[in-house]
Amino acid sequence: MYSPFPAARHHARSRRAAIVVASVGLAAVIVGAAIGMAARSSTPTAGPDQSPPRPQAVASLPVPEISAVPATAFICSLPSMTDALATANVTDVIAATGGVEQFRRAVVVGTHKCVLPDDPATVWFVVNKARPFPDTSWRPNDLVQPATQAAGSPHLRAEAAAAFDALVTAAQNEGAGTIALNSGFRSFTTQVASYSSQVDAAGQVEADHQSARPGHSEHQTGLTADVVPCGNGCGTLDNFGSSAQGAWVAENAWRFGWITRYEDGSTGITGYTSEPWHLRYIGVELATLYHEGGYHTLEEFFGLPAAPDYIG
Repeated sequence: MYSPFPAARHHARSRRAAIVVASVGLAAVIVGAAIGMAARSSTPTAGPDQSPPRPQAVASLPVPEISAVPATAFICSLPSMTDALATANVTDVIAATGGVEQFRRAVVVGTHKCVLPDDPATVWFVVNKARPFPDTSWRPNDLVQPATQAAGSPHLRAEAAAAFDALVTAAQNEGAGTIALNSGFRSFTTQVASYSSQVDAAGQVEADHQSARPGHSEHQTGLTADVVPCGNGCGTLDNFGSSAQGAWVAENAWRFGWITRYEDGSTGITGYTSEPWHLRYIGVELATLYHEGGYHTLEEFFGLPAAPDYIG
């Protein structure tokens, strides 16, 4: 039999739901109106003859916490840096670091492990009395003989040889005269013989001021050139500083990526007496910054400790 009660119960539930919704909506309106009235009552309004109220000063703002990312991880993990280091190309490494000044600062800070001057394969490697070769058997794999005049030990690394030829050609074209390579790369075995002869001739104390002990010589890098002046014949190393060629080199070598490594007055830092004939290749970008910054030693340039004496 048909019964009306289920329908009645359904309508009752619908009415109760409608009443609840209406009550919630009315409550929201009342709360919103109360908030608005409170805001209006707490914020003074400008009258017709009054200036607008000044905004309330904020005592402080929350400071977000930022986790620092080590610069080493950032620079050394760049794909461009990885590729540049694989070929030891200083121009590409400088570009990956963000510029030559940024590169120098990275070396000085010392936190960027990939650009420290510790690898003899790089042109920014620094060897001195406190920083020997990590492996005394190391030798460059790209030694060539410069196209210009050479005597004695005539080999340099390919990049340095090309830069040396450019320097020699410019010196001739600019009226300074002819420069010849007297000594370039020296193996560890050659260093042993050279140093021993210096000790025999002048004693160890004097030899240590004039010749590097084996394993501490810049000549092993293949980036060092001992040069002599030439005219009708070639002079000696001792003739170079007072020659026209020596004066020209002191002013212009940086243009071709070379610096005078052991300047007069720098013995307290380098440990060696003045050698105006001893040139070191570091690349045009670094040599230019070195020259323009008024530096006189690689130790100062790269923020390294002075090395006037051997350690141990």
